[in-house]
Amino acid sequence: MECNEHEATAPAPAPLYGDTLLVVDDDDEIRELLCDYLSEAGYRVLAAADGEQMWQHLQSEPVSLLVLDLMLPGDDGLSLCRQLQGHRDLAVIMLSARGSALDRVIGLEVGADDYVTKPFEPRELLARIKAVLRRSARPEAEHETGLPRSQTFAGHRLDHARRLLVLADRHEVALPRSDYRILSELLAAPERILCREQLTRSAFGRDYQPDDRSVDMCISRLRQHFKSSSGVEIVTLRNEGYLLSLANR
Repeated sequence: MECNEHEATAPAPAPLYGDTLLVVDDDDEIRELLCDYLSEAGYRVLAAADGEQMWQHLQSEPVSLLVLDLMLPGDDGLSLCRQLQGHRDLAVIMLSARGSALDRVIGLEVGADDYVTKPFEPRELLARIKAVLRRSARPEAEHETGLPRSQTFAGHRLDHARRLLVLADRHEVALPRSDYRILSELLAAPERILCREQLTRSAFGRDYQPDDRSVDMCISRLRQHFKSSSGVEIVTLRNEGYLLSLANR
């Protein structure tokens, strides 16, 4: 279903933005509220009540960003988010009534680009959507303005255009946007300390909060990729941030 459908005698105005959003939530009231609000904000918005309807939309047309509820009939949001990792051009913002730090970490760990706790202000969600979409477009924009298509370091290679990490053993890892942004920041400043505030703004487009472990989880996943490499070490400096140490740069 397309949320901003109107009567044939009153066609919907063209979206202000080129992005199509898909809201996946089994709560009819919340789904309708979000569709109306995001449509009024200038987006083309589609709606789905479960994973089956979500896949139908994704198979039939391009979607830029998914607003995905955690609690769904059938496959839940976490399971669907894991399955969506093959869709490299699709951003995901997860919605959940579970607001603990652990729940946010789990959502981000399975590949969500951001996590919003219910109840929420629609304006906050809109701001998060805009921030995620800006970050989603950044690798392509940077490539167009002169960033090399790929970058080699310590025997590994980062493909900026595809957000693909090619390890020294030729194993390829499709990085979530947040992990890609943090690795790019670290590679741009090797042997320098980058604070959590800077990394949070770069990866998630928001200010850092003391209980926010989003960056820590990104770092943890990146370390797992490099665990068999002696040439890459991401060092934690307590109360300061992270430092990338490279051998044979």
